[in-house]
Amino acid sequence: MFGLVLLAGIPLMFLTGALSYAAYNPDLGPLNDQTPDKGILGFYLFDWPTHPYWLYRLTQGVHVTLGVTLVPVLLAKLWSVIPRLFEWPPVRSVAHALERLSLLALVGGAVFEFVTGLLDIQLLYVFPGSFYTLHFYGAWVFMAAFVVHVGLRLGRMTRALRSRSLTGELRTDLAHTRPEPPDPDGLVPLAPRAPTMTRRGAVGMVGTGSLLLLAVTAGQSIGGSLRESALLAPHDRDPGAGPNGFQINKTAAAVGVTRELVGPDWRLELRGHGRSLVLTRAQLLALPQHAAALPIACVEGWSTADQHWSGLRLTDLAAMAGLPRGGSVLVESVQPPGPYSSVVLRGNQIHDPRALLALRVGGADLSLDHGYPARVIVPANPGVNNTKWVHRLTFTA
Repeated sequence: MFGLVLLAGIPLMFLTGALSYAAYNPDLGPLNDQTPDKGILGFYLFDWPTHPYWLYRLTQGVHVTLGVTLVPVLLAKLWSVIPRLFEWPPVRSVAHALERLSLLALVGGAVFEFVTGLLDIQLLYVFPGSFYTLHFYGAWVFMAAFVVHVGLRLGRMTRALRSRSLTGELRTDLAHTRPEPPDPDGLVPLAPRAPTMTRRGAVGMVGTGSLLLLAVTAGQSIGGSLRESALLAPHDRDPGAGPNGFQINKTAAAVGVTRELVGPDWRLELRGHGRSLVLTRAQLLALPQHAAALPIACVEGWSTADQHWSGLRLTDLAAMAGLPRGGSVLVESVQPPGPYSSVVLRGNQIHDPRALLALRVGGADLSLDHGYPARVIVPANPGVNNTKWVHRLTFTA
């Protein structure tokens, strides 16, 4: 039964994780992504859409929430096969050695992917390299082993599920619970002790754990009144009052952005086809302003409510730079050079009428932590690609 739950949940996690990776526009790297030699593993990459505007909020919310919810099921599944993990002798034949290697990739891959994912959503970046690279390759190794294992065990699992009635098992009390009969895989002890828990209790305990984790995780993605229930969210659920009182990932101080960098001397530079413009913030505010109601959704699974942004459309800025049909734009921040200080956006993201260089939010100037004096906000865009503290936009054909 635990295997059946994982059989449904893990492919969905892999699919939403792959979509998350595509949303980062990795083939516009190396700025967006530094994962080397993806080769055929990047076959599914495509122009990430801007419709519907909540798409990334949905896919990444499902990915993170499902991953956390499946932790008790994964632990219970590993517990159920502990005798096989430590059997002796460890290798009896070539065929047995190959099976053991597949189990090593399966179990090791599962533990690696879940542990790195949990560390990332808690902002504990203790990885010996890029989280995205490690998680990306780890996912493919794990899924390859998962597919092989399912192919070898699907028939056995199906026969086991059909061998008895689920409702009958759930009705069986402790007094009538009997150990499993001996099996050829050696999962059942030869002389089992009297049971201290029913199968109903085991399933109920794991199910309750999963539901509890769901309840304290899902609210960070769903939002509204449920946001207060997201006890595992690593972000302040009450970031303050006013128009700028919504979640952030990293403060200006955390990335080295000071008031001096965005003070009176700040200018926005537009570059395009043989044209370069330099504009002050006052000049930007004097241009026609447009509005969009968009959330911020981040890879850690959290998202904000729809915020009301106002500023200049990226497509209008592309026209000002001499490229009204610009195919991409390099967005650069005053943030000191490092990860996420610049990003490349695609043409479809530039020309969505809701894609803005935002100057204000909720009718007020952006706060420093939210990207003052200007930030990018694009529908369905991962939060890290909505660059803050923008000082240069370079449009290309």
